[in-house]
Order: sequence, then structure tokens, then C-alpha cells
Amino acid sequence: MHLYRIPRRLTWLFFCTAIAGVLTACSGEQQGAVTQSVIASDQRVYQWKMITSWPKNLPALGTSPEYFAGIVEKMSNGRMRIRVYGANELVGGLEVFDAVSQGVAEIGHTGAYYWQGKIPGTPFFSSIPFGMTSYEQNAWLRFGGGNELWREIYAPFNLIPVRGGNSGVQMFGWFNREINSLRDLQGLKMRIPSLGGEVFRRAGGVPVTMQVSEVFTALQTGALDATEFVSPYNDLAAGYHTVADYYYYPGWHEPGSTLETIFNKSAFEALPEDLQAILMAGTEVMNQLLLDELTAKNNEALRVLVDDYDVQLRKLPDDVLLELRRLSDEVVLELAQSDETTARIYQSWKRFKDGVMNYNRIAEEAFIEARNLPAK
Repeated sequence: MHLYRIPRRLTWLFFCTAIAGVLTACSGEQQGAVTQSVIASDQRVYQWKMITSWPKNLPALGTSPEYFAGIVEKMSNGRMRIRVYGANELVGGLEVFDAVSQGVAEIGHTGAYYWQGKIPGTPFFSSIPFGMTSYEQNAWLRFGGGNELWREIYAPFNLIPVRGGNSGVQMFGWFNREINSLRDLQGLKMRIPSLGGEVFRRAGGVPVTMQVSEVFTALQTGALDATEFVSPYNDLAAGYHTVADYYYYPGWHEPGSTLETIFNKSAFEALPEDLQAILMAGTEVMNQLLLDELTAKNNEALRVLVDDYDVQLRKLPDDVLLELRRLSDEVVLELAQSDETTARIYQSWKRFKDGVMNYNRIAEEAFIEARNLPAK
């Protein structure tokens, strides 16, 4: 049988290719072995602190950080242990940003809009009045350029921000008087932060910034006439129904509030890469968990408030909502013009919002309208 003779040039090529393959395989195995060796050799137990802006055991907002700490410890096989502190246990609820920046704690769980006085553009990474819903906001952060802008503005403060939950569309809040027209907002003292507070001020109200732990007493004593918080599940637990009569919706001021997990940048980057990845994965789990829990629990909590405690559930009149929307557009546009960085954030946010709203008119909105059609 005649054997085909392979040209010498091709023989040399096959030989070199085979050797290269062997070297690559060996290199990959060696690199993997080195990586495993590094991980195996770093068996230190990291003891970190996590501070929050919420009361320690508040459902969803207060309990999600505890879940985050637990799942991170399990995924790290005990190498990363996180102790969670509620508001005022280590620092005040409105001191989280500075405390994590300075290394008082390595992690914080809070809301970006609290820091507008330091960084004008932060409300875009929390919630904008008449802005995006929870899943629209999540999509902008993850796929629309939001995360990159967020990290850019926090970097000078030695912080890494990550989404850490979303409330969904909130309630407008608790009131000790009925709101039948814009006149009823005049002089009304309400705990309402960020841009929503500025819109409320222009509508004639008196916005008050106050950490959550102080609100109940302020309502009880008359220091506040009203307060926004989150939604029925949290509000029932906070007991606001015992000190206010009227519960108003919709939450125009916070249609999809992102909560933030912030890491001290120096401490985070000093960690082994596997622990960095575990922490980031944990924040993603917490982000979805918090929204899921509120979505699941709000309906029953609202039923309890209305049926068991005779809370007066009210929708804001259309003329009030239209004026609040007009004022919101005015406030947001003014914010966008405050500096070059905020302008870039606004442009990214607005471009994404316009696009997703255009699609949702024939998707979510059209479906909900169809689902709510009365049966013949």
C-alpha cells in the first residue's frame, strides 16, 4: 500500500502546532493550579461591618442586609463575616455615606438620593419623580450605562456603589388631613426627601428631611403633618396607621426607588478576587430579593390596613397629580443643568427612559389596560 508523503514544511507546522497546544494546556493547568493555590492559601476570616439607614428589623429594607450577610458567609465558606448595624447603632441613618467613605464600616445599605448635597446627580441612581419603574431603572443601571456613571461620581469618595434592592412604586404616604386640591398642600409639613421634597415645596408644602427612626414620634406629636415612607408592608410594620388617618397613592415621587449597597473602595479592592465576586453576587441576590418580598407582601398588608384598621385609602386628585408632574419636569430639568457631570447623567437617563416608555406603551401598559377591561 502506497503511503502519501507529507511535505516537510507541513510536518514542521503540525509539530509546532502540537507543541503549542501542549504548552497552552500545561499553562492553563498551571495557571488554574496557581489560582486555586492562592485561594486555598488565603484562608483568613474577614470581619466586616455593614451599616444601614433603616431600623434593624424593618421588614424588607432592614432584613435584606441580614440576608445578604448570611448568604455571603455561606458562599465564602465562612471567610467573609459581616455584622449588620441598623440606623443609630453605629452611626446615624443619614451618616452612612461618610462613614463608609472613611472606613468606619466597609459596607453601607442606604439610598443615593440622600447625598444630593454632596453630589448633585445622585437622585438619578435612586428615583426621579414621575421617572422609571423598578425594572426600567434596573435595566438602565445594568445595560443602559447607569452603573458606569454611578461608579464615576462615587470614585472620588473612595466608594463603589451597587444596586441593593428596589421598592417598586411606592405609596405617596400618610396624612392627617384629606387632600382634595392643591390648596390642601399649602403649609403642610411632610417628611419627603430629595427631588420629591423640592417638588412638594414648589406646590406649597413644607418638606422635611428626617431619618426613618424619628418619623413616628414626629407624626405623633404633630411636628409632622404627613410622611412618605415606602409601601404597605413596611408602613404597617412602622405603625404609621396608628398616628395618621389617610393613606394616599400613587407614589409619584418614587416610582421605582433603587436602594444602594456601597463598599469602601480601598477595603474592597484589597480582598481576594473570589471574595470580591461573592460580595457582588450577594448584592444582586439582595437587589431582587427585596423587590420580590415587597411585591409579594404589599397586597396582604394593604388589606390589613384597610379592613382591620379602617385606614382611609385615597387617590390623589388628577389636577393635583398633573401639577405635581409639571413641577417635577421643571425640577428635574433644573437639576440636569447644575453641572456637566449631572448633565451627562441626565442625558443617559432621559434617553433610556424615553425609549423604554415608548416600548411599554405597547407592552406593559397595553396589557394592564386589557387585563382591567370590565367583563361584558
